[in-house]
Amino acid sequence: MNGFFEIILPWPPTVNHYWMRSGNRCYIGSKGLAFRKAVLLCCNKKEMTFKPTSRLCVEIQAFPPDKRRRDLDNLLKATLDSLQHAGIYADDNQIDKLSIDRKELILGQLIVKITDI
Repeated sequence: MNGFFEIILPWPPTVNHYWMRSGNRCYIGSKGLAFRKAVLLCCNKKEMTFKPTSRLCVEIQAFPPDKRRRDLDNLLKATLDSLQHAGIYADDNQIDKLSIDRKELILGQLIVKITDI
């Protein structure tokens, strides 16, 4: 393994609040843009970027902001797209292994670990 990256991110908006629709047009909504900006700021403190050809493993620990029922799969699109937008990897199609675990501790954050396969 050459590359390793770990970061703590704020809780992302669900896919329903990340992507918005107006007629036939699809765009990133205000909550999505705010999350992208937060991820970019977190990533600017880090210096790891993976090669464009790297095959990646992404492991996410999800610490919800409260005890409401949540679908974990709704967190992935905003998180993975925002990490790509921040330049951590060239394209999220590089991800060959992806896992997400819900944790009981109420923190409202994600811990993301990315490694080369």
